[in-house]
Amino acid sequence: MATSCNGYVIPAQATGAGIPRRKLTDAVSTGELVKVIRGLDALPDVREDSFYVAQHRFFCGVFSDDTALFLHGMTDRAPFAPTTTFPRSYNSTAARTAGIICRTCADNALGLGLCSIKIEHGNMVRAYDVERALCNLVRSQSTPDVQLVTPTMRAYVRSEGCDPMKLVAYA
Repeated sequence: MATSCNGYVIPAQATGAGIPRRKLTDAVSTGELVKVIRGLDALPDVREDSFYVAQHRFFCGVFSDDTALFLHGMTDRAPFAPTTTFPRSYNSTAARTAGIICRTCADNALGLGLCSIKIEHGNMVRAYDVERALCNLVRSQSTPDVQLVTPTMRAYVRSEGCDPMKLVAYA
């Protein structure tokens, strides 16, 4: 089952496939699987996908800003720390402690521009679309990083998925 899920196993997936959770515990004990974090096991030879692990650990969060642009392939500049947006009602202390840059937004606006992205290792994570990520980056409380915003805007305008009306609607 782990091979069909890019090397990762979530207990809910195993239960859905008719595999008792006890078998997962036994597989970890024998070394067939490695416990990555609580509720996420992996094959021993799988390279850890930090974005997928962070998304699984902090499931209320959505990758945003420079992290979302990187995941969409709009910039080749990898973020130093992933930026994640959480609902205002979420206590993000554990995420901050784990090195994640945390943003908050109103619960009703959290789903605006939300999409699923297949990332480098074949796993799916939730992130904002390019338009929302660009708007968030420019609108952030600190001064926008010109070395990130300018090339990304140029790449966005040249891309096939360029939707200026959507960009204006988000702004």
